Amino acid sequence: MFEQTMARIAGRFRRVEPRATARAFVLGLLSGVERKNCWRLAEQAGHARPGPMQRLLRTARWDADALRDDVRAYVHEHLGADNSVLIVDETGFLKKGVASAGVQRQYTGTAGRIENSQVGVFLAYASSRGRALIDRRLYLPDTSWSRDAERRTRAGVPEHVEFATKPTLAGQMIAAALDAGIGASWVTGDEAYGQDPGLRALLESRRTGYVLAVACSTRVQINQGRTAARADAVADRLPASAWHRQSAGAGAKGPRYYDWAWIEIGADGHRHLLVRRNPSSDELAFYLCWSPKRMPLSELVRVAGTRWCIEECFQAAKGQVGLDHYQVRHWTAWHRHVTLAMLALAFLAALAADATPARTAQPYRPAHSPDPIDLTVPEIRHLLGTLLSPPNTSPRRLLHWSNWRRTHQATARRSHYQRRLTAPATG
Repeated sequence: MFEQTMARIAGRFRRVEPRATARAFVLGLLSGVERKNCWRLAEQAGHARPGPMQRLLRTARWDADALRDDVRAYVHEHLGADNSVLIVDETGFLKKGVASAGVQRQYTGTAGRIENSQVGVFLAYASSRGRALIDRRLYLPDTSWSRDAERRTRAGVPEHVEFATKPTLAGQMIAAALDAGIGASWVTGDEAYGQDPGLRALLESRRTGYVLAVACSTRVQINQGRTAARADAVADRLPASAWHRQSAGAGAKGPRYYDWAWIEIGADGHRHLLVRRNPSSDELAFYLCWSPKRMPLSELVRVAGTRWCIEECFQAAKGQVGLDHYQVRHWTAWHRHVTLAMLALAFLAALAADATPARTAQPYRPAHSPDPIDLTVPEIRHLLGTLLSPPNTSPRRLLHWSNWRRTHQATARRSHYQRRLTAPATG
């Protein structure tokens, strides 16, 4: 199955060398290597130097966006189902220095605070068969990057790339997926995307339903559109009979039950304010919902509960296939590494889907069955990593790479010291 997957993308590489290196790169991402950067992947592949891996990401001739299209089609082919949902979200990549494309001090949920980081906006595809990342955009901050021509040139940012908000980037990815025939009926995302009226308008124009989180202060139109009120004020006036306990899907410890209420907003019968209440803490969450035809509450709850799938994708992509292990600064190199990591994750998700036996809906099966759980992405990656490990790594080879790494680290240290010593003293 791996050879079939690589044969599918072989045409994206014109020459034999980058094609073979890409295969070794993806194999390395699937291996048990602790840090999946070019140095470690080259050692894993049996190369004497990391040069081929570095050229693959920086200067080799191939189109990362075309490969991204292949990943998107591959995921739809293996995970496609009628109940699919597109999910938008962002994740941070903590960095040191100021040279990496798009880096600046900005808030990232990865750290939970403002940190020096890059931020990538991603699109995930989720269905009953599995989930995987299918598109990505590197966020380019406005003042510090989009308007700094010299900095853009050093980082290799293409001239045609202009500043775009994160919801705008999300809309571009959703539109591209729908244009490519990804037949998802729903889109979901957190407040950063739900608060953007442009993104909601785009989805409605594409006749694609959405369940998007919004802030408690969001104003909605109730009473057939005649009255405007804050979402939290509307929730406070709901009677006890308006709340319904339903599961937002299965979690690691069982069904995730919440209390849900929905209020029709507007005047066309296709818009709702969905409110989720935590039974333990009474904490509320709010969603704006729209669909081209009337839907039951249970369907809106299902879509809202699907949003967590992209968090699982980020966790698997970073923990299993090295999405954030790169040591590159260039715009092109970032997109190439991330796209190859998305391909590795998609391959694992396809394997997991194929290994899962078909069952009728059995929500309480885990409570009664003594069988092992289905194969998961981390378990499959662990098995593959063991099988793909070099059978006999000689001491000579280990010492060669140790000497190579330490020599280059010494060179970098000298360069840093010389730069520091020649810089004018301040303070």
